Amino acid sequence: MPASISQNIEAMGEYYKREERRIRPAQRLLERIGGAIGRPAFLGLVLIFVGAWMLVNVLPARFGISAFDPPPFPGLQTIVSLAALLITTVVLIGQNRLAKVEQRRGEMELQVNILTEQKTTTLIRLLEELRRDLPMVRDRHDPDAATLQQPTDATQIMTALEKEQSGDEAPASR
Repeated sequence: MPASISQNIEAMGEYYKREERRIRPAQRLLERIGGAIGRPAFLGLVLIFVGAWMLVNVLPARFGISAFDPPPFPGLQTIVSLAALLITTVVLIGQNRLAKVEQRRGEMELQVNILTEQKTTTLIRLLEELRRDLPMVRDRHDPDAATLQQPTDATQIMTALEKEQSGDEAPASR
């Protein structure tokens, strides 16, 4: 494996390790709970709990014994509503952290893409200069190369994207 690839893999691994170290114990606990909630076994457990609750409260009525939560099961509804609120909150807390990590990763990607574009522009400029300077290469005008030699203006791109998102017409240019 080329050294550049292994360096990139190591850099990405370090990035994810740093993100893991940033997680506080409470956040880690909530994410473990969220992970357990997201498994099929949790759904099965909930269904068994609800079924058992209903069974325990319907069967005594058949034998003339009063149930502690008779149908329509207001106690069960309260428990399920509270559980839904807590589960939703736990999942949203986990998603918020992951969204922040993804946002930072996206910003890093953007920086790398801009740097790559700058390097590519420089390479095109150098190749065109070399092509003009070499006597054995026929000099010709290449409009694409001339355009690609110009550095990309990130502000101009962002303005065009914002105009496009707002519904205005924006010419796509470099």
